[in-house]
Parts: sequence; structure tokens; C-alpha cells
Amino acid sequence: MTSIHVGNLARTATEDDLRQAFGQYGAVSTVNIIKDRETGQPRGFAFVEMADNKEAANAINELNLREISGRSITVNEARPRTDRPRGGGGPRRSW
Repeated sequence: MTSIHVGNLARTATEDDLRQAFGQYGAVSTVNIIKDRETGQPRGFAFVEMADNKEAANAINELNLREISGRSITVNEARPRTDRPRGGGGPRRSW
């Protein structure tokens, strides 16, 4: 399974738009458009998963800098997510 990062995504782009574009190069397992937690608006990037690594590599090469919903997208293999410490930033005060 290959996870693909799609950047510079138009806010009007839909999951169907991405499925259709990536589906030309192979079977798409999942599409996840990332949205802001507070507003629910798209943040301008998404992740697409494809089961076949060769199909995913071909999709990355063919779709990088192509236009979807009026914007040229950037497409590359997603890096593994790293664990980040949770919690609020800033110093803690003790009065």
C-alpha cells in the first residue's frame, strides 16, 4: 500500500475528483481530503492510498503539476507520520 500526498489542492476539489484522476492509473483504496477541525473547510491537501506500488509510482509521475479543479497540484509519496508530543505550548506558571 502506497500513501500519496496531494498538495496545493483547490478547496473546491472533491474526493470524486481525486478518485477519477488517480483511478486512471490504478485502483484507489482511499481518498482523504484534510479539513480544518474548527471550520470544517478543506486545508488544501489530501492523501490518496493505492494498493499497487507500481501504479502509485506511475500516478505520482503523471499527476504531479497537473491541474485538478483549476489548480496545479503537487503529488509525491507521503512520508510516514512521526509521533509528536501532545499538549499545549508555552511555559507553565505556578503562582
